[in-house]
Amino acid sequence: MDFSDVSLTALRVFRAVAEQGTFTAAAASLGYTQSAVSRQIAATERAAGAELLERRREGVRLTAAGRVVMRRATVVIDEIDATARELSGLPEQSGTVRLGWFPSAGAVLVPRALAGLRRTDPGLRIVGREGSTPALVRALRAGSLDLALLASAPPFRPPDAESPPLALQTLTERALCLAVPATHPLARGDFVDVADLRGQRWIAGSSSGEDRLMGVWPGLDERPDIAHTARDWLAKLQLVAAGCGLTTVPAVLASAAPPGVRVLPVRGGPQEQRRLLLARLPNPSTDPSIRVAAALREAALDADTPAPSSSPT
Repeated sequence: MDFSDVSLTALRVFRAVAEQGTFTAAAASLGYTQSAVSRQIAATERAAGAELLERRREGVRLTAAGRVVMRRATVVIDEIDATARELSGLPEQSGTVRLGWFPSAGAVLVPRALAGLRRTDPGLRIVGREGSTPALVRALRAGSLDLALLASAPPFRPPDAESPPLALQTLTERALCLAVPATHPLARGDFVDVADLRGQRWIAGSSSGEDRLMGVWPGLDERPDIAHTARDWLAKLQLVAAGCGLTTVPAVLASAAPPGVRVLPVRGGPQEQRRLLLARLPNPSTDPSIRVAAALREAALDADTPAPSSSPT
């Protein structure tokens, strides 16, 4: 079987599994049996000649081949749906979507998605705001946001305990990285060994409580030496560029790092994974929200390719 023979139905099933995270949830969203979903995924993987989904106890994760198929399948499905609307004589749809995001998502991902929407949906109005993950969850519950980009760290618990649970899509899952001054000895290699983080100076968050340690590598077996605190990501990265300390960053921020900063992976200990989630209330989505979600998903897939870190200067 050649991949060009894969059906549109199979692509829709594949996208549903990737978005929902499990075969069971995808089957429920599509109105299929779980066995039918499994058969469609198996046929798609045979056609691709590669495993597209990594099966894990907590759900599925896209492989490298799966990310390629997901990116292309999204374009195909969206174009087919747009063609169907046009053929049915429906006017071009517009509307307003209220979108929230946590700070680092606003540095790269959100501008990229909004730029794409301005090209494809110029009549669509996005009202955006930045906030912490807890604040965004509360805004979703209150009905003042339609969609929210949330950050999640292990053990990846739901963002709140209220009922009904929020509808969540995992857009990316990447390892936490470290921002290092380009002149720092740790910047000489292509990665940082976790053992070399002892005794370093850190630039942390400015909130009280646990959030105050945001920016410090998790699990250090010493009291961290916090040189500076800053709430804004750009301020943190500029402090790193000035040689004032180190700070942790999501991998997606590598492309936004200013000159004088290297963004490097950390090795030698457990991987510190971070998920980017798209959250909404578990109600039927409006067409404008669906189009914004699709743009965010596409931007996240594009950003999921690691960018080269800045070279030392």
